[in-house]
This record gives sequence, C-alpha cells and structure tokens, in this order.
Amino acid sequence: MSIGLLQLVKPEPSVRPRLALAVLAGVLAAGSAIGLLATSAWLITTAAAQPPVLTLLVAIVAVRAFGVGRGVFRYVERLAAHDAAYRVLGATRARITGRLEELAPAGLGSVRSGDLLARLLLDVDAVLDLWLRVVLPLLVASVTALATVGLIAVLLPTAGAAVAVAVGLACLVVPWLTAYSARRAERAIAGDRGEVAASATETLLTAADLIAFNATDAVLASFAAADARLAAAERRSAWSAGLGNALLVLCVGGASVAGLVLGSSAEISGPVFAVLVLTPLALADALGGIPATAQIATRVKASLTRVQDLLTTPTPVAEPAVPHELPVGRDLVVSHLNAGYNGHDVLRDVCLTVPAGSRVVVTGPSGSGKSTLAAVLLRFLEPTSGQVALGGVRLNELAGDDVRSAIGLLTQKSHVFDTSIRENLLLAKPGASDLRLWAALYRARLGEFVYGLPDGLDTMVGEHGARLSGGERQRLAFARLLLANHDVLVLDEPTEHLDEETGSQLLHDLYAAAGDRTVVLLTHRPAQAPPASQTLVLSRD
Repeated sequence: MSIGLLQLVKPEPSVRPRLALAVLAGVLAAGSAIGLLATSAWLITTAAAQPPVLTLLVAIVAVRAFGVGRGVFRYVERLAAHDAAYRVLGATRARITGRLEELAPAGLGSVRSGDLLARLLLDVDAVLDLWLRVVLPLLVASVTALATVGLIAVLLPTAGAAVAVAVGLACLVVPWLTAYSARRAERAIAGDRGEVAASATETLLTAADLIAFNATDAVLASFAAADARLAAAERRSAWSAGLGNALLVLCVGGASVAGLVLGSSAEISGPVFAVLVLTPLALADALGGIPATAQIATRVKASLTRVQDLLTTPTPVAEPAVPHELPVGRDLVVSHLNAGYNGHDVLRDVCLTVPAGSRVVVTGPSGSGKSTLAAVLLRFLEPTSGQVALGGVRLNELAGDDVRSAIGLLTQKSHVFDTSIRENLLLAKPGASDLRLWAALYRARLGEFVYGLPDGLDTMVGEHGARLSGGERQRLAFARLLLANHDVLVLDEPTEHLDEETGSQLLHDLYAAAGDRTVVLLTHRPAQAPPASQTLVLSRD
C-alpha cells in the first residue's frame, strides 16, 4: 500500500491507545481460547486416572477463568476495535468531505454522481475493513500463534517445529494463494460497485424521460449487465474465501495430526499427549481471519485507490496563502479573461465592467461560456489568463468564501432539498426569524402562495422540489438567495425551463426584488430580460 494511502487511513494519536487495547484484548481472548482447550485436555485425561481432587483444583479454576475470560476479552476487543475503527473512519470521511468542498463543482465534472456517492460511502468504508479485518486480525494471530508454538515446543520440540510449519503455511502461503485466486475479482469489485451505483442513480433521476421515450429496456439491460459483472466478481471472491478457509482447516488439522504422530513415539505422559494433539485445533479460532486478510487487503487497496484518485484531483481554484480583506466596493471588472475546462478555453479575451447596483445582461448561444463566466465570478474556476476584480481587488487574492459572501448565484438547476420550505430557506441564514423568512418569500413573489398552504413554512417540497412548479422552485431558490444578503447577484439561465410568459414575469420580479443590488443576468433569451445598463454578447467559435 502506497504512502499516500497509508496517510489517508492514518489514525489520530488519540485513537492509537484504543487500537492497542483492541490488540491486547484480542490476544488475551485468543489466548484464553487456546488455554481453555489445552487445560481442558489436560484436565480430562488426568481426571480419567482418578487422582486426588486437590490435584485437579487449579485446572478446574483455570478452565473457568479461561471460559469467562474469553468472552470478556472478546467483548472488550470488539468494543475497542470498532470504536477506534469508526473514529478513524469519521476522521477520514471528514477529510474527504473537506477535500470535495474544495473540488466542487468544477473539479468534479468528470465524476458521475452515483460513482462519487459510492466512493464517499462504500469505498471509504474500506477503512473499517482495513483495521477490523486486516490489521488487527494479523497482529492478534501473529502474537497468539507464536505463543502457541512456544508452548508446544516446550512440551515437545519436534511437535513445536511441526506446528510452526503449519502456522507459517496458514499465515503466509494460504493468504497468498487466496489473494492470488481472487486478485482480479477483488480489484474489480470496487469499480463495479461504483458503476452499479452510478447506473442506479442515473436511472432513478431520469426515469420520467426514459419512460417518455420508451428507452427503459436498453437502460435496464445496461444496469442488469453491470449488476451481473458485480455479482460474478463477488462470487469469485466468495469462492476464493472458501478455498482459504479449507486450506486453513487442513493446516490446523495437519498440525494436530503431527502432534498425534510425534507424541505417540515420544516418552511423554498421557495428559501432555492430549495437549499436543488438541491444542493446535484451537488455532483455528485465532487464525480464522488470516486467509481472507490478503484478499480483503486487495479489495481495500482498490477502494482506497479510488478515493485517493479523487483526492489527488487538481484543485480548480487555489486559495491565497494570505487572503486580502474583502473590499468595501462592489464594482466588478473583467479584464481580458480566458477560461475553460480541460485545457480548452471557451471564454476568450472577455472584458466587462459592472458598476455597483447596475443591471448587466450577458448573452450568447449555448456553449459560448456563460456558465463558465459564472463559475469564474464565484471563484469555482481559475482563469487561464486575465483577471476579475471586485472593488479593485483581484478575486485570486480573496478567499473563496469571502467572494461568495459578496456574490451569490442562482442557476437553472438551483437545488431544492427534500425538506420543508423553512429548512430550505434557513440554509442561507441559519437562525433567521420567521419574519425574515416571510420577507424574503414576499420579495420573491412567493409569499402569498406559501401563506395559502395548510402548513405554511413547514410545507414539505418533495425531492428536488417535486411538489412545486418550475417557477415556484426558482422563486424559492431566489428567496434563499435574497436571504443570504449578497451584494452581487449572478443569475445563470434562471428561466431556462419556463415558458416565455412565466419566464419574463419571473425575471421582472427578480429584478424588482433585487433592489439596489448588482445583477448579472446570463441568458440566451435576452428578449425576456428587463432593460439593462449594458449587454455583452459572447460568441461560440
């Protein structure tokens, strides 16, 4: 596993004592299981000779102690291990979420939403497998196996050597064979899961269009094929896991048979002979997770590599080392701007001056760079050349959050969350009073509509605002934008999915509600727009 992946799952210093406790408790639990079987073997064979009861008291107490201790130590191990693993998982997911915030939206354009979700949830969950099913079992099994080999070697050196060979095979050869047989399947599982998740997400989101165009059969067939590939990979993985378990049983059984053969020819007592034969069988519990460790490690590496690939995606916008203080002025000046994606500029030598409080229309055909200009203004995208200044200070000298506190964006796809109208508005101004929420709704010309609803502000809007019309969703999103109190409003095709009359009315209402704020309207239908102080026409070369 590379250094980058190790850094990704590195536990915090506060978690390390919990991991150490988990290892210690695991060793004691496995040791108790082995001690229980060894002591029981000695006790039963010794008791068969009917010695004085006092001879057996220590062994009887030891059996009870090992039996109770096994359960207690196993509980402590599971508790400490899962607590530590989930702490590492939480810290890892927090780092990844913070990184995604830096990349979104421009840096994630090439990743399908379903696949991104799979990486954030399923692939990141591989951190749990790494600690709970790879690292901790290896440490516990190694310590326990060495102690067991030492115990048997003290009783009979030749039997100890035989058990050592069996342990070596179980800890080295069996995992390698298991991983080798499942290598291709394990590497494919993470990618296939992402493909299934992406296909499922896209199918659900586009279900209405697919049904309308009678295209469901082809899409479902593609989804079924992806699911079949995942199922086949998981079957191959399960077959390899079964092979590993079978080989482990052979190794442990072989150690027991070796103890039987070697002990029968040695001059040892009956109880010691029983210990030599039965104790290796207890290793099946201690070594039970070993065959799958290499197999799981391959899967974990593939999953974490997908996460690492996402995290190493170049940041579309570099934050300044020492951000400039947000200026008082709100004039926007775009000077010889060139910007685009994947090395291809869609904006070329764009110049624009937007005085504070003015109304500016930027128009042009689809693909001319209107949304790209919005991304640059919001500091979602770094220009390839040229510059944009706010109040006389270049945007690349300002912190992105400061820029977005002054400049707000309303797009044709502004997201409305599956919750109440109140909660959707509070995203912009947490803790805002109902009076402020109603004021924003009325300014967006949505107040009367919401007031007439039985639940008012507590009305649930459905997924993606499905219970609202297109115009109502845009007005709700605009009310949220007004509530955030930005000084500059960038409206990117806000009427795209509305008819001419509704779209024109919406724009007039948006302009009226904006008051003395600066408004930059990006549209390919300039005839709908109210009068503007200037118009910039972009062309698509």
